[in-house]
Amino acid sequence: MALVVQKYGGSSVADASCIKRVAQRIVATKKAGNDVVVIVSAMGDTTDELLDLAEQVSPLPPARELDMLLTSGERISMALLAMAIANLGHEARSFTGSQAGVITDSTHGKARIIDVTPSRIREAIDQGHIAIVAGFQGVSQDTKDITTLGRGGSDTTAVALAAALEADVCEIYTDVDGIFTADPRIVPPARKIPRISYDEMMEMAACGAKILHLRCVEYARRFNLPIHVRSSFSTKEGTWVVSDPYTDEGTEMEQPIISGVAHDRSEAKITVVGVPDKVGEAASIFKTLADAEINIDMIVQNVSAAATGRTDISFTLPTTDAQTALGALKKIQAQIGYESLLFDDQIGKVSLIGAGMRSHPGVTATFFAALADAGVNIEMISTSEIRISVIVEQDAIDTAVAAAHRAFDLDADQVEAVVYGGTGR
Repeated sequence: MALVVQKYGGSSVADASCIKRVAQRIVATKKAGNDVVVIVSAMGDTTDELLDLAEQVSPLPPARELDMLLTSGERISMALLAMAIANLGHEARSFTGSQAGVITDSTHGKARIIDVTPSRIREAIDQGHIAIVAGFQGVSQDTKDITTLGRGGSDTTAVALAAALEADVCEIYTDVDGIFTADPRIVPPARKIPRISYDEMMEMAACGAKILHLRCVEYARRFNLPIHVRSSFSTKEGTWVVSDPYTDEGTEMEQPIISGVAHDRSEAKITVVGVPDKVGEAASIFKTLADAEINIDMIVQNVSAAATGRTDISFTLPTTDAQTALGALKKIQAQIGYESLLFDDQIGKVSLIGAGMRSHPGVTATFFAALADAGVNIEMISTSEIRISVIVEQDAIDTAVAAAHRAFDLDADQVEAVVYGGTGR
């Protein structure tokens, strides 16, 4: 008997009919002889609707109360799903994140999981029940308040619980048939990837591929937990995220040069103009940003002008953190002595990911040539061992993704990818 943890995103439980279909899939897994634990997101766009409602009531809602509000979406989903399963003749028990033993730090809105103590989930499993857990939420170890894990937090809940329960597999159900070489919404001929490594998937998640959350993949890699990403709208096999995707039952398979092209529209660029070219100035700037809990992505520093002894430092960050960053930097303008700040939120990041590029020269040249031929201008460049990322104008993102996809022969030969559930997860 296997222990299977399944996670269903918002588009998979968007309405009553979707919830009934998901219930049938869960019961089928149970009837196949498996123990089943299910993690659910809020229905459809419920979280966004609750955020809109909060903004109508208060322009700056208290973080604690906002978490209390947002976690209600998942509680609705879990209760309805348990009812649907009961209607099919099987007993299901629903649990909030805190009841499931998801213990976090006390940071509201983007809490991190400290520990998982799923004693009540184990008890439910031992009694033959199907356990339904509200994703995206936990309880603070210090304050005992309800916390949320940030966007994509249900993925992290699922993998963390699967690891704590020593599950055989964690299935992430979404609205596409797996992980594709690009977002099929903007590249219809994108190809489904049968197997991908944790490292490649982490790069794709960090670069904007919304199919899996970055922290979820990090957690899975740490515990060597296989993830199966598949659609809740079909029975097709999806994509396996594993430690060594290029060895299948002892048979070595050819490693692709490029696994996929990811993009991110949620980045902004700040340029600190006229920074005195002295030791420690860059450190002061980025310490200020770190103290404001802002994550920086790309950084570019220009060569200082000989006449002025000043330089410009540009960096990218999440658009949602931009105003906080600008406010923090303005407070240290007199201390640093920089001239001004420039802000641009009409940019996006396009990334090429693949473990095979380690051993194949010419990948960078092909990538840049494809963008040039498509008329796309590159503003910033960043690389890792298995990734090349560029910043481009936001209007050029779709063009850049499609051009890179074609340049590396990633287009599928036959059937176009199907997006079953619209734009949600």
